Amino acid sequence: MIANIDNSPDPTAVPIWPLCSGELAAWQAERPGIMAAWCQSSGFAAATGEFILLPAETGGLAGVLLGLGKTNEQPGDYWAFGTLAKALPPGRYRIEGELSALSAYHAALAWALAHYRFTRYRSADDGEGAAATLCLPEAVDEAVLSAAVKGSFLARDLINTPASDMGPAELADAALALATEYGGTGAVIVGDDLLAANYPAIHAVGRASTRAPRLIDLRWGAADAPRLTLVGKGVCFDTGGLDLKPAAGMLKMKKDMGGAATVLGLAAMVMAAALPVRLRVLIPAVENAVAGNAYRPGDVLQTRKGLTVEIGNTDAEGRIVLCDALAEADDDKPDLIIDIATLTGAARVALGPDLPAFFTGDDQIAAALLQAGQEQDDPSWRLPLFAPYGARLKSKVADYNNVSDGPFAGAITAALFLQAFVSDPGRWLHIDSYGWNDVDRPGRPAGGEGLAMRALFAMLADRFGPGPA
Repeated sequence: MIANIDNSPDPTAVPIWPLCSGELAAWQAERPGIMAAWCQSSGFAAATGEFILLPAETGGLAGVLLGLGKTNEQPGDYWAFGTLAKALPPGRYRIEGELSALSAYHAALAWALAHYRFTRYRSADDGEGAAATLCLPEAVDEAVLSAAVKGSFLARDLINTPASDMGPAELADAALALATEYGGTGAVIVGDDLLAANYPAIHAVGRASTRAPRLIDLRWGAADAPRLTLVGKGVCFDTGGLDLKPAAGMLKMKKDMGGAATVLGLAAMVMAAALPVRLRVLIPAVENAVAGNAYRPGDVLQTRKGLTVEIGNTDAEGRIVLCDALAEADDDKPDLIIDIATLTGAARVALGPDLPAFFTGDDQIAAALLQAGQEQDDPSWRLPLFAPYGARLKSKVADYNNVSDGPFAGAITAALFLQAFVSDPGRWLHIDSYGWNDVDRPGRPAGGEGLAMRALFAMLADRFGPGPA
C-alpha cells in the first residue's frame, strides 16, 4: 500500500465527488432528495478545497463532495485531496465521476503526500490514529505514483533530519543505501583523499569540520544508455564559515543539503521507473564550519578544472563545492547535467520560496521543464544567463571571485560562476531551490521539500523515454 492508498478496487467504498462550481447544480439535480437538500442547506458552493460530508438515510456516510473551484482542469486544484486525506473519518473511499488520467494522478498523489510525517524524534505514542484510505483510481499507474511518493518522502526525510544526525557520513550512507536498493554502485572519497584525487575546492570548504568532507559518486543503468548526471549541493550545515551567519540565519541551515536530498529523491524516481539512462549522481558533502584551519576571505583556492577562485565570502560555499563536482561531471560529457542547490537568497527574493529559479543554455530544455512544471503543478521559473554580469565576478588575483562586486543579480552571478565549470551550457541545467515549505499546505507540510523534483522526472521521462513495461 502507498501511504494510505489501496490498489484494490472497492465499489462499496464511500464515494468522493470532485466538482467544479459549474457542475454543482447538475449534480444536485441527479441526486436523491436528502443529498441535494443537505448540500443546499449547508451552503456548499464547490469552492477550491471546500468539502462536505453527505448523510445517508440510515444515518451513515453516503459520500463526500469536494470543491475544485471554477474549473477542474487546473492540476493545483487537486491538492484539495490532500485536505480530505487528513480530514475524513477512517474508512475506505473512492473517487466517483470522470477524471482525466493526469487529474486522477494528481488526486492520488496529493492524498499520499498528505500522509507524510517526520516521526524520527517523536514519542512512540505520538500518532495520528487511523487514517482514511483511498482506492487507487484505475487510470493511475501505481508504479509511477509509488516512485513519486518514494522520492518525495526520501527528500523530505533527509532535509528534515537535523545536522547532528545528517552529516557528510550519514548523507553518504543514505546515498549508498539507495544505490544498493536498485542494484547500482557507489563510491565515496573522504577527507585528505580528496586532495590526492584532485577535488581541492570540496576539501577546502569542509576541512574545518570534525566531520570529514567527501564526494559521493553513484552509478546505475546500462553503460551504453544515454548519460544523465545529477549533481546536488550537500552542505549538511552552513555556519557561513568565518563570514559567520547571524543566529537567525542558521536556524534552517540543516536544509542546506536540500539539493543533494532532491537529486537523491529524483534518482530514486528514475531508478524505480527504470528509465533507460546511465545515471550518475555526484554529491559534494561537507559541513561549512569554523575552526583554525577554516578557509578564509581572501584565500585563493585551486579547483579541479584548473581555474583559481578568490574567496570574497566564505558563506558562498555552495558554489565552491559544486564547481569541483561539476567539473567531474563534465569530464564524462554526459547528455545532460542537472545540478540542484539551495544556493542564493537572491533567488528567493526574486521568486519567493515556492518557485525555484533555473538556468540553462538550451531553450528546448527550458521549455520542457516549464511545461512539465505546469502539468505536474511543480513549477520553476527560468532566469537568464546574462553574460555581461559575469564581469562582476572578476578578481585581481585569481580567475574568479566566488561572489560578485555588488548586491544585484545574485542568483544570476552565482549561475554564471557555475557555468564556468561546464564546457557546454546547452547540456546543463542549474536549479536554485529553497528546498523547504515554510507553511503547511494540503499535501505539502511545513519542512523539507524536493521542489521541482516531480517536474524534472516528467521532463526526463519525456526526453529519454519510459522504462521497460
